[in-house]
Amino acid sequence: MSFDGIFTHTMTAELQFLVGGRVNKITQPYANEVILGIRANRKNWPLLLSANPQYARVQITRIPFENPKVPTNFTMTLRKYLASATLQSFTQVANDRVLHLDFSTRDELGDDLSLRLVVEIMARHSNITLVNLRTNKIIDLIRHVGPDQDRFRLLMPGATYIAPPQQDKVDPFTDSSRGYRELMKTSDVPLPQLLQRHYQGLAQDTAKELAARLTQGDADADWDAFFTDLKAPTPTITTNTKVAFSPVPYQTNPGETQQFATLSEMLDAFYAQKAEHDRVKSQGENLIRPLRTLIERDAKKQRKLAQTLQDTEKADDYRIRGEILTTYLAQVERGQSSVTLPNFYDDMKPLKISLSNQLSPSKNAQKYFSRYQKLRNAVAYVNEQMAQNQAELDYLNGVMAQIEIASPKDLADIREELQEGGYLKVQKRGKKAPKHKLAQPEQFWASDGTRIWVGKNNLQNDQLTLHKAAKTDIWLHAKDVPGSHVIIDAAKPSDKTLMEAAMLAAYFSKSRASANVQVDWIEVKKIRKPNGAKPGFVVYEGQRTVAVTPDEAVVAKLRQAPTL
Repeated sequence: MSFDGIFTHTMTAELQFLVGGRVNKITQPYANEVILGIRANRKNWPLLLSANPQYARVQITRIPFENPKVPTNFTMTLRKYLASATLQSFTQVANDRVLHLDFSTRDELGDDLSLRLVVEIMARHSNITLVNLRTNKIIDLIRHVGPDQDRFRLLMPGATYIAPPQQDKVDPFTDSSRGYRELMKTSDVPLPQLLQRHYQGLAQDTAKELAARLTQGDADADWDAFFTDLKAPTPTITTNTKVAFSPVPYQTNPGETQQFATLSEMLDAFYAQKAEHDRVKSQGENLIRPLRTLIERDAKKQRKLAQTLQDTEKADDYRIRGEILTTYLAQVERGQSSVTLPNFYDDMKPLKISLSNQLSPSKNAQKYFSRYQKLRNAVAYVNEQMAQNQAELDYLNGVMAQIEIASPKDLADIREELQEGGYLKVQKRGKKAPKHKLAQPEQFWASDGTRIWVGKNNLQNDQLTLHKAAKTDIWLHAKDVPGSHVIIDAAKPSDKTLMEAAMLAAYFSKSRASANVQVDWIEVKKIRKPNGAKPGFVVYEGQRTVAVTPDEAVVAKLRQAPTL
């Protein structure tokens, strides 16, 4: 399900307990997302307001975020106006995807000041706007939208705030006319489409669910039952061909279900990996771009070296031509551009040999011998260069694969690694700047409570395998592809724990989207790192191999610590 008007309505009801709370912290961990720390009912609640084009939403989040060292202008504006402000109301505009968070505070002179934070959840048009309610002027926005981008309204600081265009539709929560009865009489248009045209805030899946319920028996009773269920939602994630969420179980979306205590907990589970991957792509762009350039450079160099190696196969041809020319010098005249001579290596068959008409016959023969010697000498050099270049290409492709499976906190480690390797320019640190602190490997828990560690980049892999793990622990890695080092914190894990750890090794590798991924496992004491090897590179012998198919749902369960 999308975050449509129906879902916005249920989320608004869930978050009413924040009303009366006071803002005690404001952060903006990502470009399109703000977290308001609100103190309510003697607890601190991190309220996420997201204007992400793909994952726009409002919820309480328990996912830890790493804040930028330098706050944005929008963050500074919110801190100036909303620090210590009291949330007076939390309302939805009709059944639209627009929320109003009204705050009361005092200005610099001590006078009362009423402010409104408008959250518009509208895909690529999503925005978060701070408005002065007395003047209806925009103080600031998370995304500035000029007149060339939106002709209907100007979304810039100082402009008068204009609400999004209203649709001439009925709010399903306040419809007492039972308008769906007339819609059900129309047969030339599918009922879900009619419901979407008539009612406000219905996404396609919600309209489909409502249509199915209306046509299965007593329409009035089923309509009322649906909206009654929304008053006490059962947040559900359903997995079949795709993963979807809904405020209550949807009959039209059967599959394996997982239910949650709150809508916010459900959204954390649903968006954790999707939103995180999007953030990694956004924040890691300044790593991905130079990496892609280096990979393309090495791939081009490898092709050239391969062509050079292929050319060396012609070495004997040059030697034969030189020897034939030397044997029959008397039959070759200066100034010829070619000559045909008997080939004593092939039953004296005639062989046409190209010549330089600027050189004497003996010089032409010497030229062929020189080419022969040059190509022979090149073979060892080219093979060595190809091996070195391929190793670097594999390494860079491995780093690129790690960015794809990284968390935002892991990017700093990858940047540090590339700088240490000379692949990125070292950023100048101030005299008092602390040394880079390596992020901790991610923890998972097997079904029997055994702890499993997963390194998310090469530096973490080295630290985990060579320093953190005990010699008797079990080490796993996806076979022959870039991926994470996985450590089972046990000398003799159960077969189920071993398969769960193998699942993690396959999932956090370049073979994440493949089936039957081969995963090697071996005791840590048998792992060895060659001298001078790149970060994350190890060798081993005597491993055993299992096959697993990565499953995101299983990985999500393994993230949950066991309850004692």
